[in-house]
Amino acid sequence: MKIAILSRNANLYSTKRLIEAATLRGHEAHVIDHLKCNIELEQKGPAIYYGGDYLSGFDAVIPRIGASVTFYGTAVVRQFEMMNVFTAVSSKGIVHSRDKLRCLQVLSKEGIGLPKTVFTNYSKDVEHVVESAGGAPVVLKLLEGTQGVGVVLAENQNAAQSVLEAFNGLRARVIVQEFVKEAKGADIRAFVVDGEVVGAMKRQGKPGEFRSNLHRGGSSRIIELTVEERYTAILAAKAVGLGIAGVDMLQSERGPLVLEVNSSPGLEGIEKTTQEDIAGKIIEYIEKNVNIR
Repeated sequence: MKIAILSRNANLYSTKRLIEAATLRGHEAHVIDHLKCNIELEQKGPAIYYGGDYLSGFDAVIPRIGASVTFYGTAVVRQFEMMNVFTAVSSKGIVHSRDKLRCLQVLSKEGIGLPKTVFTNYSKDVEHVVESAGGAPVVLKLLEGTQGVGVVLAENQNAAQSVLEAFNGLRARVIVQEFVKEAKGADIRAFVVDGEVVGAMKRQGKPGEFRSNLHRGGSSRIIELTVEERYTAILAAKAVGLGIAGVDMLQSERGPLVLEVNSSPGLEGIEKTTQEDIAGKIIEYIEKNVNIR
């Protein structure tokens, strides 16, 4: 097969591993910078111009679209879909996952466990907003934040109201979520490929840090998921419409609570922690789908 990996940097761990996994299985992998693609639309059909030529002959695409370029990145993925190329992650799934509020709405509709969440149109009644999320402490998250950036823990009612008022004054869109104390600064990342959890790790925030992101100095260890945690991760990925997803969950007294569903989850942390060939699983997923087309 001829596989396109949409990535802005061929030297990133995830990109290199996908190239390696595809090559080992006898496939031809090409790294394409989606921001340098020209999208052409006309009556005879869609086309993509890149690097002085038109892209053709591709059997599959693996999108690695950064959050900051979601709009253009998904447009390129959608163009490949219009050209009848199998995309390992759909453009619709990427859009759903990147809109945190929309993602939570979809998960809520499916009855998936979530931290209690409140979103308003810059309501002046910030006291009620905080109380609706369960009262302080609460977590405030910028809708466009990634890797723990734009996430604030307000430990008491006054702090929560002050932070929310500040965000509202800046016209910054935020969601307010309950703080799950029993999670103890840890969360679970379940990596889902084709409706199956192929790897899972527990991430622990560094001392004094409630955010468990590895980018922020957190640590990770392999974990055996419960049946409920495994089922929740699979259901969340399916609800958002992702064939490949990193599902982040908290362990709570009332069961697993989904924080986020990632459409371009990094491979480095999960592979090094679990020692699993996750990149290989992604290529196998593509082989399965392209072969039946």
